[in-house]
Amino acid sequence: MTEVVVAATGIVPFAKETPLSVDMLAAGAVRELFDGSGVDPGLVEEAYVGTAKGGGLIGQRSLRFAGLASGLPIFNVESACASSAVAFHLARRAISDSGVECALVVGVDKLSTLGKGALPVQETEWEGQAGVTNPVVYAMRANRYMHETGATVEDLARVSVKARQFASANPIAHMRTKVTVDEVLQSRMVADPLTLYQCSPKSDGAAAVLLVSDGLARRAGVTGPRVRATVVKSGRFSLAERDITRPDITLRASQEAFADAGIGPEEFDVVELHDAFSIAELLYSEELGLCPEGEAPRFLQSGESSSLEPSKSALVNPSGGLMGRGHPIGATGAAQIVELTNQLMGRASSQREGARTGMAHVTGGGASGFDNGACAVTILTVD
Repeated sequence: MTEVVVAATGIVPFAKETPLSVDMLAAGAVRELFDGSGVDPGLVEEAYVGTAKGGGLIGQRSLRFAGLASGLPIFNVESACASSAVAFHLARRAISDSGVECALVVGVDKLSTLGKGALPVQETEWEGQAGVTNPVVYAMRANRYMHETGATVEDLARVSVKARQFASANPIAHMRTKVTVDEVLQSRMVADPLTLYQCSPKSDGAAAVLLVSDGLARRAGVTGPRVRATVVKSGRFSLAERDITRPDITLRASQEAFADAGIGPEEFDVVELHDAFSIAELLYSEELGLCPEGEAPRFLQSGESSSLEPSKSALVNPSGGLMGRGHPIGATGAAQIVELTNQLMGRASSQREGARTGMAHVTGGGASGFDNGACAVTILTVD
């Protein structure tokens, strides 16, 4: 397999609402990528564009404004919140397995057009139609987790406090105002016990990542993190009872990624994981092996997951995560890669000293009978 290098990244500010169209948002991230890197856009052989709500032909519509739509093979990818992470996986595979030397990945969504409240669900989704939306699902997970572990609502709130703390230093983040535990708990109730400040915002935003072969990187004098693993899994459909505090899809994807990369969870310096709701960071920290089962609140309270100094534990969501940086669904996977790249290249807004290994984890949506629709895990390292 050809080794793959992250050659450049670009990202535009995530916001509650932007006057730009969704395709112009994506084009902005692509222009930021090339303007900041000096890489020749003519090297791009294929483009993979992830979106959940951006509409048909989002890649063609976006890349025309970036000057890259003249006959270029463009692949449009939809996997809910995992859309651009799946696009990244496909681009990496095109280089590692198929002889492509340079591929562009873009993620974008403009959720301000959808109005307030939970995202709409399809008419065939019986759980969603009955009111079991994502906030409700995560609220049930939170209640069950607290029942089983003795965790408290204050433990949940501390996740939001940490997310906003990191986001306050991130110039592209949506939610940059710091909050206290009391402010989190006193914000409007969404789905008990999850309050408004424990839910990721619906954001407008876009991010882009350029992947190249190791050979092209050497010839072009480009340096960047190496892609050690990318794994995508779909949920298992079942109408039987399932443990909603143990996300099987995340376990399967991460275990395969660890095996592919030859890196265990104890070796990561930085992790960007899917904290769509406060409880999610606790659950996924455990399922990814960053801390033992039932220990995520202690892991958070101890400061191990938020320390910028070298540590035996991973720094979790230094970008602010979905709750702080924002969550423009289709852009989230690519945005996680942008943050990991910045961390590993020593230029992040909340920099972990000496970061050498990073993991991104994102899950995609919910469908009736699945714990999650899709999950992508990516591992990057620098020499």
